Amino acid sequence: MRALVLEEFGGPATVREVPDPAVAPHGVVVRVEATGLCRSDWHAWAGHDRSITLPHVPGHELAGTVAAVGSDVTGWAIGDRVTVPFVCACGSCPSCLAGQHQVCDRQTQPGFTGWGSFAELVALDHADVNLVALPDDLSAATAAALGCRFATAYRAVVHQGRVRAGDWVAVHGCGGVGLSAVMIAVAAGARVVAVDVAPGALALAASFGATEVVDASTGDPARAVRAATGGGAAVSLDALGSHGTAAASVRSLAKRGRHVQVGLLPPNPTGDRHPQMPMARVIAHELEIVGSHGMAAHDYPAMLGLVASGRLRPDLLVTRTITLDEAAAALPAMGEPGFPAGVTVIEP
Repeated sequence: MRALVLEEFGGPATVREVPDPAVAPHGVVVRVEATGLCRSDWHAWAGHDRSITLPHVPGHELAGTVAAVGSDVTGWAIGDRVTVPFVCACGSCPSCLAGQHQVCDRQTQPGFTGWGSFAELVALDHADVNLVALPDDLSAATAAALGCRFATAYRAVVHQGRVRAGDWVAVHGCGGVGLSAVMIAVAAGARVVAVDVAPGALALAASFGATEVVDASTGDPARAVRAATGGGAAVSLDALGSHGTAAASVRSLAKRGRHVQVGLLPPNPTGDRHPQMPMARVIAHELEIVGSHGMAAHDYPAMLGLVASGRLRPDLLVTRTITLDEAAAALPAMGEPGFPAGVTVIEP
């Protein structure tokens, strides 16, 4: 098969022929129809996750059709249209038995723990636990974003953020996860303040229903959020993943508000991986800090129901479709200013 291969962290990505993946007894091989180009893939390319073994094929947001089925799989057949959470759960560890598949003790992640979906084929583990059937009327390009950015934002807003109608919600970083969070929070009846430095991203956030937009390049974004909300947001999300946006999200909150950390945090310029959080404020205002790590396959039906009803429109997030060869240049460019707003989808 053809795949985009990383030979060194931060180096060129090349498209070449590699062996087809083998199917595990409990897994499937999926023929990839579409796969999202996500900032998490950029983190993998940049070497922020040194558990990755080179050479490596990234990619973890995908949709496609089942091409091979393992001998122990009972619920899926060749030709089924599917997507999958980026956290593939084992189904049998204590976390999974408690229903918390997104923090599975033995999780695998396509594009991180193994080769991913920037390829014509991808192997997925524990298919009966992790695969999600796609409605016939949902395009592969739209479905590809559901495995990470949209599903991650859904759980961050609905489950971890516990957003209610009328809440003020701040979203720091309006990339794919952030724009998804804006759309989902608006659908929940919240008032949203979208924060970013890119005019295109802020324009998309406004088109998805954000009540206010804040250009973080022109001043203190936390102060701007507090001013726009009359004292602070009930829920604030760092959807980008930086030391600055994480701290700004906390400082954007009203008393007893909730900060949800969604974006992955790379090392800061000093090499310290721990952000400098305003913990005195957390104590004085009794703030909550929670993480959010994907969403289990068994939680997808509620989200897909809102998509089917038209209340959620993940299709509007897809602003660009590229080929696998074009992805070789697009992946490194994700960390540069001016990268196109919205979701970029690769069609191998």
